[in-house]
Amino acid sequence: MHRTSRRRALVPAVATTLGVIGLLSACTPPNERIDPAAAGNLEGTLNGAGSSAQEAAQGVWQAGFQTRNPSVTVNYDPVGSGGGREQFIAGGVAFAGSDSYLAEDEGELKGAEKRCGGTPALEIPAYVSPIAVIYNLEGVDELRLAPDVLAGIFNGRITRWDDPRIAEDNPDADLPATRITPVHRADDSGTTENFVDYLSQAGGGAWPHEPDGVWPIKSGEAGQGTSGVVSAVRNGQGTIGYADESQAGDLAIAEVKVGEEYVGPTPEAAAKILEVSERVEGRAEVDLAYELDRATQESGVYPVVLTSYLIACQTYPDKPTADLVKGYLSYVVGDEGQQTSAESAGSAPLSDRIQEDAMEIVEGISVER
Repeated sequence: MHRTSRRRALVPAVATTLGVIGLLSACTPPNERIDPAAAGNLEGTLNGAGSSAQEAAQGVWQAGFQTRNPSVTVNYDPVGSGGGREQFIAGGVAFAGSDSYLAEDEGELKGAEKRCGGTPALEIPAYVSPIAVIYNLEGVDELRLAPDVLAGIFNGRITRWDDPRIAEDNPDADLPATRITPVHRADDSGTTENFVDYLSQAGGGAWPHEPDGVWPIKSGEAGQGTSGVVSAVRNGQGTIGYADESQAGDLAIAEVKVGEEYVGPTPEAAAKILEVSERVEGRAEVDLAYELDRATQESGVYPVVLTSYLIACQTYPDKPTADLVKGYLSYVVGDEGQQTSAESAGSAPLSDRIQEDAMEIVEGISVER
């Protein structure tokens, strides 16, 4: 997505629980491709931080990778995408998870390049995940929303559930006169940035604010992290929010209008967004950032998605760190990692082409010469 607004200045946020990575020696000979499925291949501790939407997937990736490599411990702190990028740039973690790519106009690209010894940081999609529009409205189990209506709700212009603009797409629903309470993220969030990018692109002018990870207006309620938004929607009445579909739980989920049809947040529909989108121009070959086409009218595409990235360096000062990052990222984008996250986190497995591109980039990770 194109990001033009200014995020808060980066700070050297080095988490005490993550600290500076201390790693034991690894067994893999130089320049040999790491097989992430080979038990006992690696040992040491690897620390990462970032996207809370990635938390469920990170849990199964950690478990699978550590099962294959019993002498490895992988820690992941779901502090949010903004916090993960900050910690990575500050050198506090070896990799970051982020639901939006590094911003050029906010100094993140240059900051990451400086941290990575003067070479561009790599960014690879970990998975494509649908962002569910979750709601809690008594008596309404199914809900359809056009993008301009959704934008009007979150912009505070549509305030009651029986508004004619909502009723138009839901002729069979018994919509109450309940006041709408929109719930947004309180923290700097890649999920927020992807969600408001959708509102901006597809909302037909009903969302006048620039896409940003920080919620731009004072309205509704705020929840800390994905779990905070889900909790606020669940514990309220007439509430509506947005969250990674894998963490929506038993909350009702709306369908959004795409062209002349209504589409729900299935992994298959979410995965199609990359097929109608282009890579961001002017990036390094190791940067697989995508400019998502949220306003697509293509049938069967669910455009309210996040493409969740893993951010790392091409080289690291010591070989054990390089081998652990290379091994873990190889596992994540490999067949087993993609399958486990699809089964456990509801993500859309990467297409063969994107998976091959990502694996080729990861295989280039090495120790500084």
